[in-house]
Amino acid sequence: MNPLPSPQRTRIKICGLTREQDVHAAIAAGVDAIGFVLYAKSPRAISAERAAHLAKLLPPFITPVLLFVNAEPDDVAAACALLPTALLQLHGDESPQTCSILAGTAKRPFVRAARIPTGPGGADFDLVKYALDYSHAQAILLDAHVEGFGGGGKAFNWSLLPPSVNAHLVLSGGLTAANVGDGIALLRPRCKSLAVDVSSAVEVDAPGGGTLKGIKDSEKINQFVAAVRAADQRLAGFP
Repeated sequence: MNPLPSPQRTRIKICGLTREQDVHAAIAAGVDAIGFVLYAKSPRAISAERAAHLAKLLPPFITPVLLFVNAEPDDVAAACALLPTALLQLHGDESPQTCSILAGTAKRPFVRAARIPTGPGGADFDLVKYALDYSHAQAILLDAHVEGFGGGGKAFNWSLLPPSVNAHLVLSGGLTAANVGDGIALLRPRCKSLAVDVSSAVEVDAPGGGTLKGIKDSEKINQFVAAVRAADQRLAGFP
């Protein structure tokens, strides 16, 4: 049976924050979650101690999310000890068994990233099976398969996803204020609920092109949140 469309509010996560002012900007914009990258090879990486400091700025009901890539259980548990309300985002090659071990050691729920090929290859990714394999995850995060485990600002072909997935989904990868509404309209009817996750598109523009990794732009954050809310209004039947 296909999931029924509903006027749910799309949850919003801003990922890859490194500065206090960007945390404040995200809070002011009304986001639901803030992501901290604890993967040393990422240009947005920060230490667990720094993440804990930034997380102390969060008011109630905004969730800190710790992003790990192929981390050791002890490292995950140690980071979680510093952030007692954090959710895990497992973004590497973790098997279902490894995810269970990490979540069990840290005593936290987790979101599992699905790295979906860009181009026609996206049609070969069996998201229904993936969601079943990781059914103990709180949600499946859909990201483009790029070198470096995400954060590249690349989108996959959303239309190639199956028409019905028995999971809560988080759409990520190449989202912008200009296209997030299309993604919400396309995927909301295909899953239990939909959230969105953005990083590159809300960063400060770099002088030579691209963005300054981990340095967010408050105006872009506000534009992105406004675009999500407008998409929700349209789906709820309001002009």
